[in-house]
Amino acid sequence: MTEVEQLLIPILSFLSCETPETWVDEAKKAENLPIILRDHLACELKAGQTAMFLLRKYAIDKASHKVLLAWFEPYEDFLYRKKGDLASLANKNNLSKAILPKNDSPYSQDLIDKMVLLIKEELHHFYQVLEIMVKRDIPFDGITAGRYAKGMLKHVKTFEPDALVDKLIIGAFIEARSCERFAKLAPHLDDDLNKFYVSLLRSEARHYQDYLTLAKQVAGQDISERVAYFANVEAELILSPDEDFKFHSGRPV
Repeated sequence: MTEVEQLLIPILSFLSCETPETWVDEAKKAENLPIILRDHLACELKAGQTAMFLLRKYAIDKASHKVLLAWFEPYEDFLYRKKGDLASLANKNNLSKAILPKNDSPYSQDLIDKMVLLIKEELHHFYQVLEIMVKRDIPFDGITAGRYAKGMLKHVKTFEPDALVDKLIIGAFIEARSCERFAKLAPHLDDDLNKFYVSLLRSEARHYQDYLTLAKQVAGQDISERVAYFANVEAELILSPDEDFKFHSGRPV
């Protein structure tokens, strides 16, 4: 059994379906590589932002909000405001000050420990994807959000702590699906990109488990029923027809 196959065993048992081959067929077309890379770049920042929003809402004191916002500012400037370039992002992936927990939250420190590490990895991968795009002369000229994350977030409960539990479960599915797609894509890419996507799978394979661990901790009870609910929602988004081809899109029309 290969390393990739071993890494995928728990991920595939967590997901309710595999990516349709029709998506793979579309993704491996040379003309779609710029779309894949642009969307992947945006997805890496969104993954980091998701972790940041969770920290700001649930885990850290007000002074730490500014620290997190400053950390993300150069990346958001590049993606949303077209300011900066690869060189300006070099050596930006660090925290300027300590992130401090809220005094009244029992799970703040665990959220901080897991989410700060995840953010560092996602921002590093953002830089790596941008590096690849620059090397291949693929500009980032904007990309619209797909239906995938929104399609799950609309099912989040409106009261706490259930809302946080749902958001953490959704985070787990997004991370697991990303890894599954890294593995699906890698064999169809050139050697450099193949190695890159396998390295991402290796690096991010535990992210979904971190989200699940936090969800169980916050809930303080069995969450298997809610996990199963979102597994069905996620599978429907992956298997149903989707006109907007993206990294996490459904079956291509």
